[in-house]
Amino acid sequence: MTQAVTPVVRFRIPRLATLARHAAPHVIEGTLIPVVLFAVSLHLLGPWRALGVGLAWSYSAIARRVLLRQRVPGLLLLGAIGATARAGVALVTGSMVVYFLQPTLGTVLVAGAFLLSVPAGHPLAARLAHDFCPIPDAFTRHPAVRRFFARLSLLWAAVLLANVGITLWLLFSQSLGTFVVARPLATSALTAAAIGASVAWFRRTMHRHDLLATGGDGETDR
Repeated sequence: MTQAVTPVVRFRIPRLATLARHAAPHVIEGTLIPVVLFAVSLHLLGPWRALGVGLAWSYSAIARRVLLRQRVPGLLLLGAIGATARAGVALVTGSMVVYFLQPTLGTVLVAGAFLLSVPAGHPLAARLAHDFCPIPDAFTRHPAVRRFFARLSLLWAAVLLANVGITLWLLFSQSLGTFVVARPLATSALTAAAIGASVAWFRRTMHRHDLLATGGDGETDR
C-alpha cells in the first residue's frame, strides 16, 4: 500500500502594508471597539453597566461568526477571555479598582488557552497568525507547519507566564511608583523580544522544510 504524500505548498510572507490591511479589521473588532464602548458606557451608564456593554459586544461578535460558520479571530477570542476574567474578579470582589489592577488574571487564562490549544489539536498561535497574515489553509495543513504552531503556542504560553511573574515580582518588591513605570517597560521588552524570536523561528523552520517562497505578496507556490 502506497503512503499518501502531502503536497508541498510554499508560502510568501506578504508586504507590511498587506499585513496591516489584513490585521486592521481584527484589531479594531477585538481590541479597539470594546475599549471605546467601555469608555463611553463608563461615562453614560456607570462602571458596572459598562462592563456588560463591553462583554456583550465581544460575545455577540463571536456568536455572529459561529452562526455564520465563519472563523473566530484569535484576537477576538483572547479579548473575550481576558475581559470575562477581569469582570469576574471585579464582580466577586465588588470593586472596580480590581478590574483595572488585575489584568494579570486574564494573562494567566490566556496562557492557559495557549497551553490547552496544543493537545486539543488547534494551536492558538495558528489562529492568531491568521488574524495578522492571510495564510492559506493548504499551507497550515502541512505537518511541519502544524508542529511549528504547536511549539509556538507553548512558547507564547511561557512568555505570558513570564510576564505574570515579572508583574507580581515588581508589585510585591518595588514601590508603586517604580511598579507603574517598570512594569510596562519590562513586559513590553519581553513581548517585543518574543515577537522577534517568533518571526525568526518561523523563517528558519519554513526554510528548512522548503516551505517559504520568495517575492510576491502572500501567495503560495505549488
